Amino acid sequence: MESLWAIVAGVLFACGFYMLMRRNLIKIYFGLALIGNAGNLMIITSGGLTRAIAPVIPEGATSIAGTYADPLPQALILTAIVIGFGIQAFTLVLLWRSKAVTSKGDVDDLRTTDITEKDHH
Repeated sequence: MESLWAIVAGVLFACGFYMLMRRNLIKIYFGLALIGNAGNLMIITSGGLTRAIAPVIPEGATSIAGTYADPLPQALILTAIVIGFGIQAFTLVLLWRSKAVTSKGDVDDLRTTDITEKDHH
């Protein structure tokens, strides 16, 4: 089952990188979102997919008996979700501002907004 999820994560990475190489800013935004989700899927898959007991030591015991779910990948995913949300919010604001300045969604139109040395004089 982990092999299937690893392949799905690879496909999501490939689609995300493909969308990052496009010239449209909205496609770049969705490419970032796909890469973030692919990374989350990769982390949770590498932690092992198991339906086991919660990693809580029972009262009076010194360790957990049997198999248990690893909490570290889950904690990493929660952190990655928050960071990914911040990056996507920042990218959305940049997208909105560039759309207001250039009135187009093309990356090549952003080159015309650069300030050159002769514009300062």
